[in-house]
Amino acid sequence: MSDGYGPDAYEPDGYAHDGYADRYEGDEQDDTAPSAPAQERTFAALPPPSGRGFAHSWWGRAWLKALEDTALDGQQLKKGRRLAREGRVGVVSVRPGRITAVVQDRDAGAYRSDVLLQELSEEEWNRFLDMAADRAGHIAALLDREMPPHLVEDASAAGVELLPAIGDLDPECTCEAWDHCPHTTALCYQVARLLDQDPFVLLLMRGRGERQLLDDLQVRITARAAGHGPSGPADASAPGSRERGVRGVPAAEAHAAGDALPPLPPLPGLPAEAGVSPSLDTETDPEPGVDPTALEMLATDSAARAHRMLADALAPGHELQPLPVGLTPEQDAVRLAADARPVPWIASRLATGSGRAPAGLRIAVRAWQYGGPAALSVLDEQWTPDAASLAHARSRLAVAWEEDEAPRLRAEHNRWTSVDGTVQLRYGRDGRWYPYRKESGRWIPAGPPDDDPAAALADADQAEVAGGGTGGGGGGAGSPPAPPSRSPGTAAHRPGGLRVPRSAPVVR
Repeated sequence: MSDGYGPDAYEPDGYAHDGYADRYEGDEQDDTAPSAPAQERTFAALPPPSGRGFAHSWWGRAWLKALEDTALDGQQLKKGRRLAREGRVGVVSVRPGRITAVVQDRDAGAYRSDVLLQELSEEEWNRFLDMAADRAGHIAALLDREMPPHLVEDASAAGVELLPAIGDLDPECTCEAWDHCPHTTALCYQVARLLDQDPFVLLLMRGRGERQLLDDLQVRITARAAGHGPSGPADASAPGSRERGVRGVPAAEAHAAGDALPPLPPLPGLPAEAGVSPSLDTETDPEPGVDPTALEMLATDSAARAHRMLADALAPGHELQPLPVGLTPEQDAVRLAADARPVPWIASRLATGSGRAPAGLRIAVRAWQYGGPAALSVLDEQWTPDAASLAHARSRLAVAWEEDEAPRLRAEHNRWTSVDGTVQLRYGRDGRWYPYRKESGRWIPAGPPDDDPAAALADADQAEVAGGGTGGGGGGAGSPPAPPSRSPGTAAHRPGGLRVPRSAPVVR
Protein backbone atom coordinates (compact mmCIF):
# COMPACT_ATOMS: atom_id res chain seq x y z
CA MET A 1 0.00 0.00 0.00
CA SER A 2 1.43 3.40 -0.91
CA ASP A 3 2.17 6.00 1.72
CA GLY A 4 -0.05 8.65 0.23
CA TYR A 5 2.34 11.50 1.07
CA GLY A 6 5.06 10.87 -1.49
CA PRO A 7 6.19 8.31 -4.06
CA ASP A 8 5.38 4.71 -3.38
CA ALA A 9 8.16 2.68 -1.76
CA TYR A 10 10.10 5.74 -0.58
CA GLU A 11 13.77 4.95 -1.15
CA PRO A 12 16.26 7.50 0.20
CA ASP A 13 19.97 6.80 -0.09
CA GLY A 14 20.98 3.67 1.77
CA TYR A 15 17.63 1.91 1.46
CA ALA A 16 17.55 -1.26 -0.60
CA HIS A 17 13.76 -1.46 -0.38
CA ASP A 18 11.03 -0.12 1.86
CA GLY A 19 7.76 -1.96 1.93
CA TYR A 20 5.34 0.31 3.78
CA ALA A 21 1.90 -0.83 4.93
CA ASP A 22 -0.62 1.20 6.91
CA ARG A 23 -3.64 -0.98 7.71
CA TYR A 24 -6.60 0.85 9.23
CA GLU A 25 -9.75 -0.36 10.96
CA GLY A 26 -11.35 -3.11 8.93
CA ASP A 27 -8.02 -4.48 7.69
CA GLU A 28 -5.91 -7.06 9.49
CA GLN A 29 -5.36 -5.96 13.11
CA ASP A 30 -2.23 -6.09 15.26
CA ASP A 31 -3.11 -8.33 18.22
CA THR A 32 -0.68 -6.46 20.45
CA ALA A 33 -2.50 -3.13 19.95
CA PRO A 34 -6.13 -3.80 19.03
CA SER A 35 -7.17 -0.21 19.79
CA ALA A 36 -4.78 1.36 17.27
CA PRO A 37 -4.34 0.92 13.53
CA ALA A 38 -1.84 -1.81 12.77
CA GLN A 39 1.17 -0.43 10.93
CA GLU A 40 4.41 -1.95 9.76
CA ARG A 41 7.38 -1.02 7.60
CA THR A 42 9.97 -3.47 6.33
CA PHE A 43 13.48 -2.71 5.10
CA ALA A 44 15.59 -5.12 3.10
CA ALA A 45 19.01 -6.07 4.45
CA LEU A 46 21.47 -3.21 4.07
CA PRO A 47 25.01 -3.67 2.79
CA PRO A 48 27.89 -3.28 5.26
CA PRO A 49 28.36 0.38 6.23
CA SER A 50 31.21 2.45 4.89
CA GLY A 51 33.39 4.21 7.44
CA ARG A 52 33.50 3.66 11.21
CA GLY A 53 30.23 5.21 12.30
CA PHE A 54 26.74 3.74 12.00
CA ALA A 55 24.87 7.00 12.61
CA HIS A 56 25.57 10.48 11.28
CA SER A 57 22.48 12.38 12.42
CA TRP A 58 22.28 13.59 16.00
CA TRP A 59 19.08 11.61 16.61
CA GLY A 60 20.69 8.45 15.20
CA ARG A 61 23.60 8.93 17.60
CA ALA A 62 21.12 9.48 20.44
CA TRP A 63 19.58 6.09 19.60
CA LEU A 64 23.00 4.42 19.81
CA LYS A 65 23.79 6.23 23.05
CA ALA A 66 20.65 4.76 24.61
CA LEU A 67 21.85 1.31 23.53
CA GLU A 68 25.43 1.80 24.73
CA ASP A 69 24.32 3.25 28.08
CA THR A 70 21.88 0.38 28.62
CA ALA A 71 24.02 -2.64 27.72
CA LEU A 72 25.88 -4.07 30.70
CA ASP A 73 28.50 -6.00 28.74
CA GLY A 74 30.79 -3.99 26.48
CA GLN A 75 32.04 -7.15 24.78
CA GLN A 76 28.52 -7.91 23.56
CA LEU A 77 28.37 -4.43 22.04
CA LYS A 78 31.61 -5.02 20.16
CA LYS A 79 30.40 -8.37 18.85
CA GLY A 80 27.12 -6.81 17.74
CA ARG A 81 28.88 -3.98 15.92
CA ARG A 82 31.01 -6.59 14.14
CA LEU A 83 27.93 -8.54 13.02
CA ALA A 84 26.29 -5.38 11.72
CA ARG A 85 29.46 -4.36 9.88
CA GLU A 86 29.57 -7.78 8.21
CA GLY A 87 26.01 -7.34 6.90
CA ARG A 88 24.56 -10.19 8.98
CA VAL A 89 21.30 -8.37 9.85
CA GLY A 90 18.44 -9.50 7.63
CA VAL A 91 15.17 -7.77 6.73
CA VAL A 92 14.22 -5.29 9.45
CA SER A 93 10.56 -5.02 10.42
CA VAL A 94 9.47 -1.86 12.25
CA ARG A 95 6.09 -1.56 13.92
CA PRO A 96 4.69 0.22 16.98
CA GLY A 97 6.68 -0.74 20.05
CA ARG A 98 8.93 -3.28 18.33
CA ILE A 99 11.67 -3.82 15.75
CA THR A 100 12.49 -7.31 14.50
CA ALA A 101 15.11 -8.97 12.31
CA VAL A 102 16.82 -12.32 11.83
CA VAL A 103 20.55 -12.01 12.59
CA GLN A 104 23.07 -14.53 11.31
CA ASP A 105 25.72 -15.32 13.91
CA ARG A 106 29.32 -16.11 12.95
CA ASP A 107 28.68 -19.73 13.93
CA ALA A 108 26.10 -19.97 11.08
CA GLY A 109 23.21 -19.88 13.53
CA ALA A 110 20.19 -17.66 12.80
CA TYR A 111 18.39 -15.87 15.64
CA ARG A 112 15.21 -13.86 15.69
CA SER A 113 15.99 -10.65 17.55
CA ASP A 114 13.50 -8.07 18.80
CA VAL A 115 14.00 -4.73 20.52
CA LEU A 116 11.01 -3.22 22.29
CA LEU A 117 10.42 0.50 22.80
CA GLN A 118 7.53 1.89 24.84
CA GLU A 119 4.75 3.36 22.70
CA LEU A 120 3.41 6.80 23.48
CA SER A 121 0.00 6.90 25.10
CA GLU A 122 -2.98 8.48 23.38
CA GLU A 123 -2.66 11.48 25.69
CA GLU A 124 1.02 11.87 24.84
CA TRP A 125 0.29 11.69 21.12
CA ASN A 126 -2.38 14.38 21.51
CA ARG A 127 0.10 16.65 23.27
CA PHE A 128 2.73 16.04 20.59
CA LEU A 129 0.27 16.64 17.73
CA ASP A 130 -1.03 19.84 19.35
CA MET A 131 2.56 21.07 19.74
CA ALA A 132 3.48 20.18 16.14
CA ALA A 133 0.32 21.74 14.72
CA ASP A 134 1.27 25.04 16.39
CA ARG A 135 4.69 25.05 14.74
CA ALA A 136 4.74 24.69 10.96
CA GLY A 137 8.53 24.41 11.00
CA HIS A 138 8.33 21.09 12.85
CA ILE A 139 6.06 19.60 10.20
CA ALA A 140 8.29 20.88 7.40
CA ALA A 141 11.36 19.38 9.07
CA LEU A 142 9.74 15.97 9.42
CA LEU A 143 8.66 16.02 5.78
CA ASP A 144 12.30 16.75 4.90
CA ARG A 145 13.28 13.66 6.95
CA GLU A 146 14.88 15.85 9.62
CA MET A 147 14.41 15.90 13.38
CA PRO A 148 15.80 19.25 14.58
CA PRO A 149 16.77 19.49 18.26
CA HIS A 150 14.11 22.11 18.99
CA LEU A 151 11.39 19.69 17.85
CA VAL A 152 12.57 17.15 20.43
CA GLU A 153 12.97 19.89 23.06
CA ASP A 154 9.46 21.24 22.43
CA ALA A 155 8.05 17.70 22.61
CA SER A 156 9.89 17.13 25.90
CA ALA A 157 8.50 20.41 27.26
CA ALA A 158 5.06 19.04 26.41
CA GLY A 159 5.81 15.89 28.41
CA VAL A 160 6.57 13.67 25.41
CA GLU A 161 9.97 11.95 25.16
CA LEU A 162 10.57 10.96 21.53
CA LEU A 163 14.12 9.69 21.77
CA PRO A 164 14.90 6.65 23.92
CA ALA A 165 16.91 7.04 27.11
CA ILE A 166 18.95 4.59 29.17
CA GLY A 167 16.94 1.43 29.80
CA ASP A 168 14.28 2.19 27.17
CA LEU A 169 15.51 -0.36 24.61
CA ASP A 170 14.33 -3.76 25.87
CA PRO A 171 15.92 -6.77 24.09
CA GLU A 172 14.38 -10.15 23.25
CA CYS A 173 16.30 -12.83 21.32
CA THR A 174 15.94 -16.53 20.63
CA CYS A 175 19.51 -17.00 21.88
CA GLU A 176 17.84 -16.48 25.29
CA ALA A 177 20.33 -13.91 26.55
CA TRP A 178 18.88 -11.88 29.42
CA ASP A 179 20.65 -8.63 28.42
CA HIS A 180 21.50 -7.11 25.07
CA CYS A 181 23.24 -9.88 23.11
CA PRO A 182 25.28 -9.47 19.91
CA HIS A 183 22.14 -10.10 17.85
CA THR A 184 19.92 -7.39 19.39
CA THR A 185 22.93 -5.06 19.43
CA ALA A 186 23.54 -5.65 15.71
CA LEU A 187 19.86 -4.93 15.06
CA CYS A 188 20.06 -1.61 16.96
CA TYR A 189 23.16 -0.54 15.03
CA GLN A 190 21.40 -1.33 11.77
CA VAL A 191 18.28 0.59 12.80
CA ALA A 192 20.47 3.64 13.54
CA ARG A 193 21.20 3.76 9.81
CA LEU A 194 17.48 3.70 9.04
CA LEU A 195 16.85 6.49 11.54
CA ASP A 196 19.52 8.59 9.87
CA GLN A 197 17.50 8.54 6.66
CA ASP A 198 14.00 8.88 8.08
CA PRO A 199 12.96 9.95 11.61
CA PHE A 200 9.43 8.68 10.86
CA VAL A 201 10.90 5.24 11.62
CA LEU A 202 11.30 6.35 15.25
CA LEU A 203 7.79 7.82 15.35
CA LEU A 204 6.41 4.52 14.03
CA MET A 205 8.18 2.69 16.87
CA ARG A 206 6.53 5.16 19.24
CA GLY A 207 3.12 4.21 17.82
CA ARG A 208 2.23 6.29 14.75
CA GLY A 209 3.24 5.75 11.14
CA GLU A 210 3.87 8.58 8.73
CA ARG A 211 0.47 8.41 7.03
CA GLN A 212 -1.58 8.36 10.21
CA LEU A 213 0.59 11.05 11.81
CA LEU A 214 0.20 13.44 8.89
CA ASP A 215 -3.54 12.72 8.68
CA ASP A 216 -3.92 13.59 12.39
CA LEU A 217 -1.90 16.76 11.93
CA GLN A 218 -4.02 17.77 8.93
CA VAL A 219 -7.20 17.34 10.97
CA ARG A 220 -5.84 19.64 13.67
CA ILE A 221 -4.56 22.25 11.23
CA THR A 222 -7.91 22.30 9.40
CA ALA A 223 -9.85 22.59 12.67
CA ARG A 224 -7.70 25.48 13.88
CA ALA A 225 -8.01 27.27 10.56
CA ALA A 226 -11.80 27.06 11.03
CA GLY A 227 -11.50 28.52 14.56
CA HIS A 228 -11.81 25.26 16.49
CA GLY A 229 -9.38 23.41 18.70
CA PRO A 230 -8.76 19.67 18.44
CA SER A 231 -11.74 18.79 20.61
CA GLY A 232 -14.25 21.57 20.09
CA PRO A 233 -14.74 25.33 19.71
CA ALA A 234 -11.96 27.51 21.03
CA ASP A 235 -12.46 29.57 24.16
CA ALA A 236 -13.54 32.94 22.80
CA SER A 237 -12.19 34.67 25.89
CA ALA A 238 -8.66 33.46 25.26
CA PRO A 239 -6.49 36.18 23.68
CA GLY A 240 -5.80 35.46 20.04
CA SER A 241 -8.12 32.42 19.95
CA ARG A 242 -10.15 33.80 17.06
CA GLU A 243 -7.02 34.13 14.94
CA ARG A 244 -5.13 30.98 15.93
CA GLY A 245 -7.72 28.65 17.42
CA VAL A 246 -5.53 28.25 20.53
CA ARG A 247 -7.18 27.55 23.86
CA GLY A 248 -5.81 29.71 26.68
CA VAL A 249 -6.06 30.16 30.46
CA PRO A 250 -7.26 33.52 31.85
CA ALA A 251 -4.50 35.37 33.66
CA ALA A 252 -6.57 35.72 36.85
CA GLU A 253 -7.04 31.96 36.97
CA ALA A 254 -3.35 31.27 36.47
CA HIS A 255 -2.43 33.81 39.19
CA ALA A 256 -4.93 32.32 41.63
CA ALA A 257 -3.49 28.85 41.10
CA GLY A 258 -0.15 30.06 42.43
CA ASP A 259 -1.35 29.93 46.05
CA ALA A 260 -2.36 26.28 45.62
CA LEU A 261 1.00 25.14 44.33
CA PRO A 262 3.29 23.27 46.74
CA PRO A 263 6.43 25.04 47.97
CA LEU A 264 9.67 24.55 46.12
CA PRO A 265 11.80 21.65 47.36
CA PRO A 266 14.85 22.49 49.48
CA LEU A 267 18.12 23.09 47.69
CA PRO A 268 20.27 19.97 47.37
CA GLY A 269 23.40 19.78 49.47
CA LEU A 270 26.97 19.93 48.20
CA PRO A 271 27.99 16.59 46.62
CA ALA A 272 30.92 14.86 48.24
CA GLU A 273 32.95 15.21 45.05
CA ALA A 274 32.68 16.39 41.48
CA GLY A 275 30.94 14.17 38.95
CA VAL A 276 32.81 11.82 36.65
CA SER A 277 33.19 12.78 33.01
CA PRO A 278 31.36 10.43 30.62
CA SER A 279 33.48 8.26 28.36
CA LEU A 280 33.49 9.41 24.75
CA ASP A 281 35.13 6.22 23.44
CA THR A 282 32.31 4.97 21.21
CA GLU A 283 31.92 3.75 17.65
CA THR A 284 30.51 7.12 16.61
CA ASP A 285 33.04 9.22 14.71
CA PRO A 286 33.72 12.60 16.36
CA GLU A 287 32.95 15.81 14.52
CA PRO A 288 35.88 17.25 12.54
CA GLY A 289 38.24 19.14 14.82
CA VAL A 290 36.89 17.54 18.03
CA ASP A 291 39.30 15.37 20.01
CA PRO A 292 37.43 13.07 22.46
CA THR A 293 40.39 12.76 24.87
CA ALA A 294 40.82 16.53 25.14
CA LEU A 295 37.05 16.95 25.46
CA GLU A 296 36.91 14.43 28.32
CA MET A 297 39.68 16.38 30.09
CA LEU A 298 37.75 19.64 29.68
CA ALA A 299 34.55 18.02 30.97
CA THR A 300 36.37 16.68 34.04
CA ASP A 301 37.95 20.08 34.67
CA SER A 302 34.59 21.84 34.29
CA ALA A 303 32.97 19.48 36.80
CA ALA A 304 35.76 20.07 39.32
CA ARG A 305 35.54 23.85 38.92
CA ALA A 306 31.75 23.79 39.24
CA HIS A 307 32.08 21.76 42.45
CA ARG A 308 34.56 24.29 43.88
CA MET A 309 32.36 27.22 42.86
CA LEU A 310 29.32 25.62 44.49
CA ALA A 311 31.30 24.96 47.67
CA ASP A 312 32.36 28.63 47.73
CA ALA A 313 28.80 29.80 47.08
CA LEU A 314 27.44 27.74 49.98
CA ALA A 315 30.16 28.89 52.40
CA PRO A 316 29.18 31.52 55.04
CA GLY A 317 30.07 35.04 54.03
CA HIS A 318 30.31 34.23 50.34
CA GLU A 319 28.21 37.27 49.47
CA LEU A 320 30.87 39.51 51.04
CA GLN A 321 33.72 38.19 48.91
CA PRO A 322 34.87 40.13 45.82
CA LEU A 323 34.10 38.69 42.44
CA PRO A 324 36.96 36.61 41.04
CA VAL A 325 38.98 38.17 38.26
CA GLY A 326 38.50 36.47 34.91
CA LEU A 327 41.46 34.69 33.33
CA THR A 328 42.85 35.36 29.90
CA PRO A 329 43.00 32.37 27.51
CA GLU A 330 46.76 32.22 28.06
CA GLN A 331 46.35 32.15 31.85
CA ASP A 332 43.61 29.53 31.62
CA ALA A 333 45.88 27.28 29.55
CA VAL A 334 48.40 27.38 32.41
CA ARG A 335 45.65 26.69 34.95
CA LEU A 336 44.46 23.67 32.95
CA ALA A 337 47.99 22.31 32.75
CA ALA A 338 48.37 22.72 36.52
CA ASP A 339 44.97 21.32 37.55
CA ALA A 340 44.28 18.62 34.96
CA ARG A 341 47.81 17.18 34.70
CA PRO A 342 47.26 16.31 31.02
CA VAL A 343 49.06 13.73 28.93
CA PRO A 344 52.13 15.10 27.10
CA TRP A 345 50.52 15.70 23.71
CA ILE A 346 47.68 17.72 25.28
CA ALA A 347 50.24 19.58 27.42
CA SER A 348 52.00 20.52 24.18
CA ARG A 349 48.78 22.03 22.84
CA LEU A 350 48.29 23.91 26.10
CA ALA A 351 51.83 25.26 25.83
CA THR A 352 50.93 26.68 22.42
CA GLY A 353 47.73 28.15 23.84
CA SER A 354 49.66 29.80 26.67
CA GLY A 355 52.13 31.38 24.25
CA ARG A 356 55.04 29.45 25.77
CA ALA A 357 57.39 26.66 24.88
CA PRO A 358 56.88 23.35 26.77
CA ALA A 359 59.72 24.18 29.18
CA GLY A 360 58.24 27.63 29.72
CA LEU A 361 54.86 26.11 30.46
CA ARG A 362 56.38 23.87 33.14
CA ILE A 363 57.83 26.97 34.84
CA ALA A 364 54.48 28.79 34.52
CA VAL A 365 52.67 25.81 36.04
CA ARG A 366 55.02 25.90 39.00
CA ALA A 367 54.40 29.63 39.44
CA TRP A 368 50.62 29.02 39.25
CA GLN A 369 50.83 26.37 41.96
CA TYR A 370 52.60 28.83 44.24
CA GLY A 371 50.36 31.85 43.69
CA GLY A 372 47.82 31.59 40.87
CA PRO A 373 47.31 34.55 38.48
CA ALA A 374 49.36 36.94 40.65
CA ALA A 375 52.36 34.61 40.52
CA LEU A 376 52.02 34.35 36.72
CA SER A 377 52.16 38.14 36.47
CA VAL A 378 55.32 38.17 38.61
CA LEU A 379 56.84 35.53 36.32
CA ASP A 380 56.18 37.56 33.19
CA GLU A 381 56.23 41.24 34.17
CA GLN A 382 59.05 43.58 35.04
CA TRP A 383 58.00 46.94 36.49
CA THR A 384 59.21 49.63 38.90
CA PRO A 385 57.63 49.72 42.38
CA ASP A 386 57.21 52.98 44.26
CA ALA A 387 60.08 54.21 46.43
CA ALA A 388 58.18 53.71 49.70
CA SER A 389 57.65 50.01 49.05
CA LEU A 390 61.33 49.52 48.23
CA ALA A 391 62.43 51.39 51.33
CA HIS A 392 60.16 49.26 53.51
CA ALA A 393 61.63 46.09 51.98
CA ARG A 394 65.18 47.29 52.66
CA SER A 395 64.31 47.89 56.30
CA ARG A 396 62.83 44.40 56.64
CA LEU A 397 65.99 42.90 55.15
CA ALA A 398 68.17 45.01 57.43
CA VAL A 399 66.94 43.32 60.59
CA ALA A 400 67.16 39.75 59.34
CA TRP A 401 70.89 38.89 59.16
CA GLU A 402 74.12 39.61 60.96
CA GLU A 403 76.82 41.41 59.04
CA ASP A 404 78.71 38.32 57.93
CA GLU A 405 75.52 36.66 56.68
CA ALA A 406 74.00 39.61 54.91
CA PRO A 407 73.19 38.79 51.28
CA ARG A 408 74.37 41.16 48.58
CA LEU A 409 71.60 42.00 46.14
CA ARG A 410 71.45 44.00 42.91
CA ALA A 411 68.13 45.81 42.45
CA GLU A 412 66.62 46.17 38.98
CA HIS A 413 63.03 47.38 38.90
CA ASN A 414 60.98 44.83 40.90
CA ARG A 415 63.68 42.14 40.81
CA TRP A 416 66.48 41.88 43.37
CA THR A 417 69.16 39.35 42.40
CA SER A 418 72.01 37.98 44.50
CA VAL A 419 75.46 38.99 43.29
CA ASP A 420 76.32 35.34 42.60
CA GLY A 421 73.28 35.09 40.32
CA THR A 422 71.70 32.09 42.02
CA VAL A 423 68.68 33.52 43.88
CA GLN A 424 66.26 36.34 43.24
CA LEU A 425 63.37 38.19 44.86
CA ARG A 426 60.52 39.53 42.72
CA TYR A 427 58.07 42.07 44.04
CA GLY A 428 54.48 41.56 42.89
CA ARG A 429 51.77 44.13 42.35
CA ASP A 430 49.92 42.41 45.20
CA GLY A 431 52.58 43.70 47.65
CA ARG A 432 54.25 40.31 48.23
CA TRP A 433 57.73 39.01 47.51
CA TYR A 434 58.23 35.90 45.38
CA PRO A 435 61.41 33.79 45.70
CA TYR A 436 63.21 32.51 42.59
CA ARG A 437 66.21 30.29 42.05
CA LYS A 438 68.24 29.82 38.87
CA GLU A 439 68.23 26.28 37.48
CA SER A 440 69.77 25.30 34.13
CA GLY A 441 70.00 28.93 33.12
CA ARG A 442 66.33 29.69 33.90
CA TRP A 443 64.71 31.47 36.81
CA ILE A 444 62.36 29.02 38.57
CA PRO A 445 59.78 29.90 41.25
CA ALA A 446 61.25 28.58 44.49
CA GLY A 447 58.48 28.98 47.04
CA PRO A 448 55.24 30.71 47.96
CA PRO A 449 55.10 34.49 48.22
CA ASP A 450 55.64 36.30 51.51
CA ASP A 451 54.99 39.78 52.85
CA ASP A 452 58.51 39.64 54.39
CA PRO A 453 61.27 39.79 51.75
CA ALA A 454 63.76 38.22 54.18
CA ALA A 455 61.60 35.13 54.58
CA ALA A 456 61.12 34.88 50.82
CA LEU A 457 64.86 35.28 50.24
CA ALA A 458 65.62 32.51 52.74
CA ASP A 459 63.24 30.24 50.80
CA ALA A 460 64.99 31.04 47.53
CA ASP A 461 68.40 30.38 49.08
CA GLN A 462 67.42 26.97 50.46
CA ALA A 463 64.96 25.65 47.85
CA GLU A 464 65.80 22.72 45.64
CA VAL A 465 63.77 22.35 42.47
CA ALA A 466 62.81 18.69 42.19
CA GLY A 467 63.23 16.81 38.94
CA GLY A 468 66.42 18.55 37.82
CA GLY A 469 65.00 21.97 36.89
CA THR A 470 63.30 22.74 33.63
CA GLY A 471 64.96 20.12 31.56
CA GLY A 472 64.08 17.00 33.07
CA GLY A 473 62.83 14.14 34.61
CA GLY A 474 59.62 14.95 36.34
CA GLY A 475 56.82 14.46 33.83
CA GLY A 476 55.04 16.79 31.45
CA ALA A 477 53.85 20.34 31.75
CA GLY A 478 50.90 19.26 33.82
CA SER A 479 52.88 17.41 36.44
CA PRO A 480 55.71 19.52 37.92
CA PRO A 481 57.21 18.71 41.30
CA ALA A 482 54.85 19.55 44.12
CA PRO A 483 55.74 22.92 45.69
CA PRO A 484 56.68 22.92 49.37
CA SER A 485 54.10 24.35 51.71
CA ARG A 486 54.58 26.97 54.37
CA SER A 487 52.40 29.65 55.86
CA PRO A 488 53.30 33.12 54.58
CA GLY A 489 55.25 35.15 57.05
CA THR A 490 56.64 32.25 59.08
CA ALA A 491 60.32 31.66 59.73
CA ALA A 492 60.22 27.92 59.04
CA HIS A 493 62.74 28.13 56.21
CA ARG A 494 64.87 30.99 57.40
CA PRO A 495 68.53 30.57 58.33
CA GLY A 496 69.06 29.60 61.93
CA GLY A 497 67.37 32.15 64.11
CA LEU A 498 67.74 35.17 61.81
CA ARG A 499 69.83 37.02 64.40
CA VAL A 500 69.51 40.77 64.71
CA PRO A 501 72.08 42.26 62.31
CA ARG A 502 74.84 44.69 63.05
CA SER A 503 74.46 46.15 59.58
CA ALA A 504 72.03 45.94 56.70
CA PRO A 505 72.42 43.71 53.66
CA VAL A 506 73.67 45.47 50.62
CA VAL A 507 70.97 46.27 48.05
CA ARG A 508 72.22 48.25 45.11
